[in-house]
Amino acid sequence: MDPSQVKIPPMKDQTVDNITDNVITINSLCEDERMKYILERLVTHLHDFARETRLSGDEWMTGLRFLTEVGQICTDVRQEYILLSDVLGLSILVDSIDHPKPKGSTEGTVLGPFHTHDAEEMPPGDSMSHDPKGEPLLVVCTLKDMAGRPIEGVKIDIWETDSTGHYDVQYAGREGPDGRCIMRSDGSGVFWFKAITPVPYPIPHDGPVGRLLKKLHRHPYRPSHMHFMFEKEGYDHLITYVFFFFLDIGDVANLRSALYLRNDPYETSDAVFGVKDSLTVDIGKADAEIAKKYNVPEGHALLTYDFVLVSDEETSQLRAHNSKIALDKLGRKVKIVNGLPIPDLD
Repeated sequence: MDPSQVKIPPMKDQTVDNITDNVITINSLCEDERMKYILERLVTHLHDFARETRLSGDEWMTGLRFLTEVGQICTDVRQEYILLSDVLGLSILVDSIDHPKPKGSTEGTVLGPFHTHDAEEMPPGDSMSHDPKGEPLLVVCTLKDMAGRPIEGVKIDIWETDSTGHYDVQYAGREGPDGRCIMRSDGSGVFWFKAITPVPYPIPHDGPVGRLLKKLHRHPYRPSHMHFMFEKEGYDHLITYVFFFFLDIGDVANLRSALYLRNDPYETSDAVFGVKDSLTVDIGKADAEIAKKYNVPEGHALLTYDFVLVSDEETSQLRAHNSKIALDKLGRKVKIVNGLPIPDLD
């Protein structure tokens, strides 16, 4: 870049009081209005944080070293930065803002650090887990839109831990995917498969994020759950998972409420804040009809759930509506461009 071709706004003599305005001023040359707005707010809040806490040089360097260590431990199968975002509640906040769900649709939640892109596509009824020690589980689900119509051909990415609470990528000798698969919904919006009953497990806590949790006297555990991710053109991308109760019941045709392991000690203290009431379900037992239909023993552990997807258009409209309301409350005059807010300077 030729400095002579850039008209830099004049800077004031740097002080504690004017440094924020100076940084925002020099960043104002950016032609991308959304990026300029994000940087303006980021700089404002970062500087206010330093002022409000009277941040010391030693504390600043400690923070920089911590972030450096977070980056150094990241690999293709371990994303420590996602983990950090998760334990700070930022992941669930961003997902809730970016993918708002109208009443009656399935809520989203955090992706987590263990999703991979090597899961194999599996036909209906196959087993995605090869763990002989896990309790066998039959999963039967439906996919519908907000009008109750079945959605065919949705790509469904599913993953869970083994019976010891470890994902396949946590094993050094991993030779391929296990405990994960990709499925497609049929013409009735149904997909079904065999898995194992999920168990509680700790997030990786042998790195900088784990040390942070220990310093904060927080545990690293998550309640029992199974991950689902749905993709289909025209529908809002959905990442979600379900938490488990265990019930000793026979008729499970309408099972779709509650979803934590009963008396699970981590039910109300999920390390990554992913638990939502609407994503809780019961695990029951297959009655004679279900057992015959899906070729499992009567009394077999069974999970049923009805997922409801929303269209991209519905989500975009709701996101814009929510953004306008939230920023009006903050006294920010904005307009919505491509579904995202930028300052309204008119």
